Amino acid sequence: MPIVVDIDVMLARRKMSVGELADRVGITPANLAVLKNGRAKAVRFSTLAALCEVLTCQPGDLLRWEAEEAEGAAGTGETVGAPGE
Repeated sequence: MPIVVDIDVMLARRKMSVGELADRVGITPANLAVLKNGRAKAVRFSTLAALCEVLTCQPGDLLRWEAEEAEGAAGTGETVGAPGE
């Protein structure tokens, strides 16, 4: 997936554990781990806002876009390019 989650980077900068962040945000450590490891399909804006408030950061500090490699899509049946192309 081209969206990369950098929660672990912000946790290290803030010297905070996953458990502490989960408690302060109000989500389970398991759900935070799913988000942190890039396995989440979606994130609520209220959760993103809470993460930013607790970590004193901007959404762009937690989420970034990376282009998918053309090699990774070759042979998988996936289309490389903009949606609808």
